[in-house]
Amino acid sequence: MSRYGGRLSSGGAPTLADVAELAGVSRQTVSNAVNNPDLLRADTLTRVQQAIEQLGYLPNRAARNLRTRSSHLVGLRIAPVQEGTANALMDRFVHSLVEASREVGYHVLLFTGEGEDVTSGYDDLLRSTAVDAFVVTDTYLGNPQSAWLRERRAPFVAFGRPWTDPGARHPWVDVDTAAGAHLATRHLIDKGHRRIAWIGWRKDSLLGEERRSGWSRAMREAVLPTTGLASRVEDTVASGRAAAEVLLDDARPTGFVCASDTLAMGVLHTLAERGLQAGDDVAVVGFDDSQVAQTVWPGLSSVRLPLEAAAVELVKALEGLLSTPSQVGPGLMLAPTLEVRGTSGPDLA
Repeated sequence: MSRYGGRLSSGGAPTLADVAELAGVSRQTVSNAVNNPDLLRADTLTRVQQAIEQLGYLPNRAARNLRTRSSHLVGLRIAPVQEGTANALMDRFVHSLVEASREVGYHVLLFTGEGEDVTSGYDDLLRSTAVDAFVVTDTYLGNPQSAWLRERRAPFVAFGRPWTDPGARHPWVDVDTAAGAHLATRHLIDKGHRRIAWIGWRKDSLLGEERRSGWSRAMREAVLPTTGLASRVEDTVASGRAAAEVLLDDARPTGFVCASDTLAMGVLHTLAERGLQAGDDVAVVGFDDSQVAQTVWPGLSSVRLPLEAAAVELVKALEGLLSTPSQVGPGLMLAPTLEVRGTSGPDLA
């Protein structure tokens, strides 16, 4: 029975023929409306689009991909989860990237590398032409992915600036984490704290050093001491715990700002072991606003990265990169915010 009789002619999912019948046009006209809308008159295009929306018709993406030689897939490498940390930021970023990509007709293909070779997964997908482009998330010192893709002229955008190559021409989006650490430190200064400790990552971490610079700048601006108040450790709960023990004994800070929620969780462990209440006795601010920060008692104040906005901007950059002609804009730096919770504590008298 036809669509006008109350059922689809195909008896199941709507087809191109169903759309053509409802719109009163040929199948070729429907195909043009989907793939080459500029060929149609405005009133005809509107009529076909209304029929598509009414029926809920989904064009055959696989067939269109064969014609355009485009997979409409974007590759994203997923690194293994590091044990002993509270960081689940990648989950939030991936969800946002998938949603933003879907809005413009793309899907995200997740893959892993083999062993220590982080480029192996990229090589497999490039050889099979399975994806149109890549999103690179690790742009720290020593990571070969960006340079490897650039050498092979593979299209990619990066979540993270080109730290060691300021002249790089690929699109990128990043977050000003120095501003985030400055925001967190300024928050505790405004509450009356004068001895604020920093627990960050090893010196060879460019991202860790950038976050540390935000803490030190805020302390200098307030003419507050930093000597003996900083520690550089591995990004694990155990390391944060050990660093807090030393700093509490030697420097006696009234507040901590940490380079990650993982390190802040270590501080909370140490405070609890010593019978001290986070917030009331010693203030603690983390970084990344993980799910742990949002659920641990009494709530961990933390710098929140705008991952949703970053995903949207990366997809915009992808659209420009894959357009004809290709359009590559300047890198974009986004500003973080601060989520204030119980561990900030009250204002000091």
